[in-house]
Amino acid sequence: MAQQRYQLSHAGDVLPFWSLPQQRWAILTAWNPHGQASDPASNAEAQSRLQAALAAWPALEGVNGEGPWAEPTLIVPALNLRRALELGQDFGQAALIWGVGRRAALVWCAPDVRVERFWLAAAGA
Repeated sequence: MAQQRYQLSHAGDVLPFWSLPQQRWAILTAWNPHGQASDPASNAEAQSRLQAALAAWPALEGVNGEGPWAEPTLIVPALNLRRALELGQDFGQAALIWGVGRRAALVWCAPDVRVERFWLAAAGA
């Protein structure tokens, strides 16, 4: 499958390949907790712990960001928002992406939980 990239947008109607129209999903990472660059070994170990925490869900591998801030992610179909937020907080993440079908939300994990609603659009659109 060709690499597909998406971005958050105030307008868009792209259904990601990993989701059905009303299916919830999350994009999570354990890399660079608290927005601070970590060494590759620490990041890889944290990501392995995240994968273990998600063993009950089929997850796809992805990448968020570009250049020095490109981070491996896990795309997790069917994960509910509460569990996604718990994992984001447990792994020290500033935010995560959670969605249903074409809709996406940037969910800030700390210090105060808040949600910014978006749509998915093809990257570069």
